[in-house]
Amino acid sequence: MAKAGIHPDYHTITVVMTDGTRYETRSTYGKEGDVITLDVDPKTHPAWVGGVNLRKTGRMESFNNRFAGINFDSKTGTNTAGKEEKKGDAA
Repeated sequence: MAKAGIHPDYHTITVVMTDGTRYETRSTYGKEGDVITLDVDPKTHPAWVGGVNLRKTGRMESFNNRFAGINFDSKTGTNTAGKEEKKGDAA
């Protein structure tokens, strides 16, 4: 038997999207009849409408500048950055 009084109130609320469209859903948010107005939703967020252009944010250039000297050997998968060949040195 389930314990009484431990579950949150589950009721109907209204969600208003960024373009003004409204829909009703059930939630534990607020109280019966409350309205949530969204600042970001699937119609406007970059993750759902084509992604973030990393070139415009400068993040792509930052990444390329930071890791420009790292090269990986395609056969062994090892990092060859900063390794210089020393001929004749026996350490």
